[in-house]
Amino acid sequence: MTSLVWTFARLERLLPRDVYDFLALRSAIFVVEQNCVFLDPDGYDDRSWHLLGRDGAGRLVAYLRIVDPGIKFAEPSIGRVTTQIDVRGLGYGVSLMEEGIRRCRALWPDAAIKIGAQQRLMPFYQSLGFTASGDPYIEDDIPHIEMVRKSVPLATNQGDTQ
Repeated sequence: MTSLVWTFARLERLLPRDVYDFLALRSAIFVVEQNCVFLDPDGYDDRSWHLLGRDGAGRLVAYLRIVDPGIKFAEPSIGRVTTQIDVRGLGYGVSLMEEGIRRCRALWPDAAIKIGAQQRLMPFYQSLGFTASGDPYIEDDIPHIEMVRKSVPLATNQGDTQ
């Protein structure tokens, strides 16, 4: 796995190409791959931070957004976590989440982080320190569960920061 070059910004600070790329990636995964018809631009993007991970060729291979505390949950929330299909299993998802957690810690050092995880991905999120915090629920015909990560710093530091 090569290091990713990170871009971290509010929606209005991103380049139009960045916005196009993350919307295209989210649609490819959440609408097409998961066969889930829903309106992806859900009103949270303009109240979020966006983390884009590009490979050495400049291709967007990893993305997530961090919704400000008090918008979706009382805590800051990581969501829309995704990687390109052809790079799965190479560690980019872990790097993406670790970078997202680091960014949350920088913005809100003492806050827990809450996610609405697809239930099938619980082991992945548990490996990053998240624990289930509620009962499973259905969102867009997919089983989900809320999970929380307490304010604990990460021990690793991977990737380049932009």
